[in-house]
Amino acid sequence: MSATVSFSLPTSRGPRTVTVSYARVGTGEPLLLLHGIGHHRQAWDPVLHILAAERDVIAVDLPGFGESPALPDGLTYDLSTVVPALGALCEALGIERPHVAGNSLGGLLALELGREKLVRSVTALSPAGFWSPVERRYAFGVLSAMRVGARRLPLPVVERLSRTAAGRAALTSTIYARPGRRSPEAVVAETLALAHAEGFAETLRAGTTIQFTDDIAGLPVTVAWGSRDRLLVRRQGIRAKHIIPRARLVRLPGCGHVPMNDDPALVARVILDGSR
Repeated sequence: MSATVSFSLPTSRGPRTVTVSYARVGTGEPLLLLHGIGHHRQAWDPVLHILAAERDVIAVDLPGFGESPALPDGLTYDLSTVVPALGALCEALGIERPHVAGNSLGGLLALELGREKLVRSVTALSPAGFWSPVERRYAFGVLSAMRVGARRLPLPVVERLSRTAAGRAALTSTIYARPGRRSPEAVVAETLALAHAEGFAETLRAGTTIQFTDDIAGLPVTVAWGSRDRLLVRRQGIRAKHIIPRARLVRLPGCGHVPMNDDPALVARVILDGSR
């Protein structure tokens, strides 16, 4: 069941109201879940019920993605805006320093929240920001092509493709190692989410200068990478370990870039272990 929350952020032209859509379920210590670019909070559905047994889980649609409206005029889709927005979101929900887990863009945001000491632990699944220039250009090219495909494919074609394992592979094998495990309904919904994401282009543009270079001291950090990640290759995890030497680096065998779908039990265990 989704809900929305609104809060104010300062801009050079005065305060602006940001609205975020989220789902909240479970009991225990708070755990914030952040999806990747062009995705939506339902990316976490395969692990949600496992996490909710031990955590108060808040799965968020990032601003301009999923059901969350675009950022208002005067706010940009860069880290200096989105990270404080997530801090303000937690404050609006009455959550003090949650655990956070993020995938891809969400993983980068989770690490930034950790660097700012706004959270109590970080689990980053294939986080952005540890790429070489060539790897970044490759990933952004693939993401742009996926966006163009999602916008051009008529809905009846997407629905028809989603009904077969081969069709789901054609639509989602870039991000899932096991696309046949994703339900037809979920594949249609996330293809539409990618097509309609208002924040996609500006977020991608803001990412061209992003490189995560700071250690995160004083809180538990887990970095996990799928062995079959075709978007952000797994050697980027080694770079992350060099930059954050105390981080726990975990390999996710048989998992792609969005591993929650490929091995829900393993990913949930990694997140729960990292948020003790």
